[in-house]
Amino acid sequence: MAIGKIKRPGALRKKLHAPKGKKIPVSKLRAAKAKAKRSGDTRTEREATFALNARKWKKK
Repeated sequence: MAIGKIKRPGALRKKLHAPKGKKIPVSKLRAAKAKAKRSGDTRTEREATFALNARKWKKK
């Protein structure tokens, strides 16, 4: 079941082998985005872009 705009919650975290409950480091997100762009993996590129943008949102 999709939660808001996140269609596959946890998919990027699984791809990056990041521990659950911790933030994914920005360096790992940027590297994943660059690698996805080079290889033509648009889904991972979109997920990484979304994660980078979501970090900037103000949390209440």
